[in-house]
Amino acid sequence: MEASSSSIKARTVAELQAVKRKSGKTYGQIAEETGLTNVYVAQLLRRQAQLKPGTAPLLRASVPGLTDELIHEMMQPPLRSYDPNLIQDPAVYRLHEAVMHFGESIKEIINEDFGDGIMSAIDFYCSVDKVKGVDGKDRVVVTFDGKYLPHTEQTTEHMVSRLRRQDNQDRKPE
Repeated sequence: MEASSSSIKARTVAELQAVKRKSGKTYGQIAEETGLTNVYVAQLLRRQAQLKPGTAPLLRASVPGLTDELIHEMMQPPLRSYDPNLIQDPAVYRLHEAVMHFGESIKEIINEDFGDGIMSAIDFYCSVDKVKGVDGKDRVVVTFDGKYLPHTEQTTEHMVSRLRRQDNQDRKPE
């Protein structure tokens, strides 16, 4: 019986997490050594992002326990997914709650400042930072840095399928 892609991913993630633990490094330390964001490093080591060829030597230098097999697997397009039970973790639930609570206001400000559109989660950078608040207590700063994507007006003159149909009609012999 062939293993499912989700079980292969789970096994690979477990191996990657073990290698990270053995390195003794934090995501932040690996990020600093590779020039990536700390969240992107975590995404790579959870198989939620694809390792690019130019980054592979930097990651291997930072985390020497990564085998050729793991590097090869990390360079494959990942199955980007999540466990639906993840929302039960208090940290994840609070992030979700914050986005849901502030989402409508954030959307209005995006529309006010940029126009009718969205923030990309593809052309996107994310980081988590620890800072001291004005009261001297630790604070969490989560940064979402996404490209603005305007919604387009859907006119027929810009439809590729319509242009192809028109082009084919123009080529029909009489």
